Amino acid sequence: MFGDKSRDLPMRIALVLVPEFTLLPVTSIIDPLRMANRLSEKQLYNWSIHSTDGAPVMASSEITLVADGALDTIPEHATVIVCGGTNVHRYGDKPLFNWLRKQARRGTDIGAVCTGAQLLAMAGLLNGYTCTIHWENQPGFMEEFPDINVTSALFEVDRDRFTGAGGTSALDMMLSLISAQHGAMLASAVAENILHSPIRQPGEHQRMSLPARIGARHPKMVGIIEQMENNLEDPLSPSLLAKEAGLSTRQLERLFRRYLDRSPKRYYLELRLKKARSLLLQTSMSVINVALACGFSSPSHFSKCYRAYYSRTPYRERGLPSSSEADGA
Repeated sequence: MFGDKSRDLPMRIALVLVPEFTLLPVTSIIDPLRMANRLSEKQLYNWSIHSTDGAPVMASSEITLVADGALDTIPEHATVIVCGGTNVHRYGDKPLFNWLRKQARRGTDIGAVCTGAQLLAMAGLLNGYTCTIHWENQPGFMEEFPDINVTSALFEVDRDRFTGAGGTSALDMMLSLISAQHGAMLASAVAENILHSPIRQPGEHQRMSLPARIGARHPKMVGIIEQMENNLEDPLSPSLLAKEAGLSTRQLERLFRRYLDRSPKRYYLELRLKKARSLLLQTSMSVINVALACGFSSPSHFSKCYRAYYSRTPYRERGLPSSSEADGA
């Protein structure tokens, strides 16, 4: 299991990169392991980078990494970590899924960072497991895989599956691994050397607090926005939001104008449109289903609002030809 102390040294870790992978989680995996080797003066870990065909892989930052080999060159008994990034739904292919399923049948520990969790889910390897994924990708993941238990944690370890939300959460996940295998003192020394303090626990939330995000700490306003965020598919009326907060509709309007320089109706619409964009870019859901999932009962109204906000239609967002709009694709 991930973090098992009984492993032979060094522990082998194979990173599987898909095109447009996010670079930060990859370096956040490797550098803590490198530092653990250096500080312990032992070869506790080794790692290798792989692509499905062994070819170099370009990250979303347009930096290309040279792979050490294809999937069939991954050492036996290695722990596998699938590293995703942007447009991950485009890069799930049968060879990768078949290989991952074969590794799962062998009892291999399989993990993922960033949107790599979506590839594991597409391969059927997260059924019955708890996982996490980057907060921006959560809405699409939950729509596409409603039966998988996904959390907002920085990382999740569930038996022989482990998932990290992305970014620097991979760093905390590796520090947790080092601590479990070689003690908290070594993990703390690694964290101190890479200037990462304090070490975050897996259950900590990915996002900053809502007051910090909106730049306001008015308790009623924070409560109203939480209500909005929790009801994007079935939007609540301004009058109902005001009533539940113990405000008049006019007071609600003034509150939003004062702190966010927009009406509550406009702010709510922007939340729904941002979720819609995530679903369009990260899932294969039809445009009509995206509209419904974001509280738009009319596809034409959805398209009109989307175009007004993003200066392009939902179909153009997906790169579909203009004829698709006429056909209702």
